[in-house]
Amino acid sequence: MKGLEIVELFYETYGKVMLETEFPDKLSDIAVGLVGEGSECLGYDDEISKDHDFDPGFCIWLNKKDYDEFGFKLERAYAKLPKEFMGLKRSPLSPSGGNRRGVILIDEFYTRFLGAANAPDSVKRWLYTPSSALLTASCGKVFKDDKGEFSAVREVLKKGYPEDIRLKKIAAHTAMMAQSGQYNYQRLIKREESGSAQLAVFEFVRHCISVIYLLNNAYEPFYKWAYRGMRDLKVLGDLELSLIGLTELGNSNGQAMEKCEIIDDIARLVIDEFKEQRITDATCNNLDTHAFSVTDKIKDPTLRNMHVMEGI
Repeated sequence: MKGLEIVELFYETYGKVMLETEFPDKLSDIAVGLVGEGSECLGYDDEISKDHDFDPGFCIWLNKKDYDEFGFKLERAYAKLPKEFMGLKRSPLSPSGGNRRGVILIDEFYTRFLGAANAPDSVKRWLYTPSSALLTASCGKVFKDDKGEFSAVREVLKKGYPEDIRLKKIAAHTAMMAQSGQYNYQRLIKREESGSAQLAVFEFVRHCISVIYLLNNAYEPFYKWAYRGMRDLKVLGDLELSLIGLTELGNSNGQAMEKCEIIDDIARLVIDEFKEQRITDATCNNLDTHAFSVTDKIKDPTLRNMHVMEGI
């Protein structure tokens, strides 16, 4: 049974009863669920996940007014719930805040990940808020939110990037793919700089993964879940093995040639998808040319006139 399912069952078994019994007149003011950090919020948890920060507790979100009115009482009621459920022990809560579970202020929750209590509302915030933070604030599941105050921010995030922002980021990461994979890797091999050549490959792979998520209009998770998340993507998610192969191959003459072929094949597939989505007018196999062509599709003049690599 996945962690999120266990948490929801714990809420249905004990938490819901507690709220209905002790806070019957406040039910519409209380949002409940599990959102935030942790592999279980992404659905990626396994047996290894259980070695830390893995428990059946859930989140209770309140606005400031409601928290001031009955938040302390709710915290005490939550603390009295069973300390163990389905073999999982609940983690102790810190009295100084910063908890992943328990009673949490809505504004504080979103500010922790987004830098503000609301969804990004400017070009700057959309461009520079880390994709993993956007994902963290919009993953998991809300079990109950009658008022809709907590879910309102999530609904904005779940729509994905505004199109101009998506295009700007695609252009920036594509330019980096071109620089690292199509240009610098071969030059570093010729210079017999094997270590730096490998770093160039890593950069190509890293930025290619970002492009793949953007082509799916999906937020890229924290790096350790990047490949795992790709398996759920419909567009180019099957490039995982090719990208892994690039990082695992050495840099002998034969291997370097093979890597160049793989880089060209990946570039071709990415460009084909650009054409499928009609975000480029270029016809060559040069990723740098396509990066500028994607930039030309941006409607916002401020974004369009930024440096092509701005926004990574």
